[in-house]
Amino acid sequence: MSITEIGNAGPRTGPLNDTDLAVRAEGLVKVFGEHRAVDGIDLEVRTGEIFGVLGPNGAGKTTMLRMLATLLKIDAGRAEIFGVDVAEAPHVIRQLVGVTGQYASVDENLTARENLWLFGRLQGVASPRAKKIAVELLGQFGLEEAADKPISQFSGGMRRRLDLAASLITRPPLIFLDEPTTGLDPRTRGQMWDTIRGLVAGGCTVLLTTQYLDEADQLADRIAVIDQGRKVAQGTPDELKTMVGNSTLQLLLHEPGQVPTAADIVRRVLGTEPVLSPERGRLNVALEQADLAADVLIALRTAGVSVSSVSVDKPSLDEVFLALTGHGTTTEDQ
Repeated sequence: MSITEIGNAGPRTGPLNDTDLAVRAEGLVKVFGEHRAVDGIDLEVRTGEIFGVLGPNGAGKTTMLRMLATLLKIDAGRAEIFGVDVAEAPHVIRQLVGVTGQYASVDENLTARENLWLFGRLQGVASPRAKKIAVELLGQFGLEEAADKPISQFSGGMRRRLDLAASLITRPPLIFLDEPTTGLDPRTRGQMWDTIRGLVAGGCTVLLTTQYLDEADQLADRIAVIDQGRKVAQGTPDELKTMVGNSTLQLLLHEPGQVPTAADIVRRVLGTEPVLSPERGRLNVALEQADLAADVLIALRTAGVSVSSVSVDKPSLDEVFLALTGHGTTTEDQ
């Protein structure tokens, strides 16, 4: 089957196929010994969107992505990429998908130009064409001036951009980005976000895994929340936020050491669990009604807890994740 036939490819069995979907999976399972790393996940990614998979380390995000990319066997369930069955036609899937992992896969002993040329040759691109593509990608990702420098001299952000460029050599219509901004500073993360948006504007579909709540909120059109191998929720960022209330009370305390006391007061007054940042002296409290903020503030003042600043805003994904899982995204799953 050629790539040009993908749009007309029907499902192998059953009604799994949908021509508007880049990815469709039902009941995906992956087991390692006694551990079910992926436990019955369903997924639908629409063509032309950025779809975020949000969860803590160990939640099963990378394992799921590796199954969809044919890098791991699917133990149970089914998946299709643009209507092509992942298990039955892995050779076709590999032509449709570009994969960027959590850590740069480039060769430090080669230059950026040489790395891209090598990736092209490994994917069957003729040498002259591979050289031309390398030049185009170096320009697209702002790496022209560093084209002939060894990768050992690259910053973390430059390495990530080069790794992403390598996944685009064959211009696949679907890009899997696994924790693409891990270890990057805020400025470089912002640059990567712009690059990812540019890929979609150029016609790609992106499936993005992340443990960063702000990244999912900034980038994703829709988000699946994954925890302990299971999908616990899915929707747009706004849809997910409405699950925990209509408003969020954001508090900055004068004394960070009073955060535990303030959290106890919130639990007593509202019966809800706040999201805490003790080192910053911050609390976020989901509210069903905005006027409930007054009850919390009165109780804090009565208890002698000093508040430096207060605001009422829409809920954040922090509240969503805590409400769904009982813990934050920094939790290490076993």
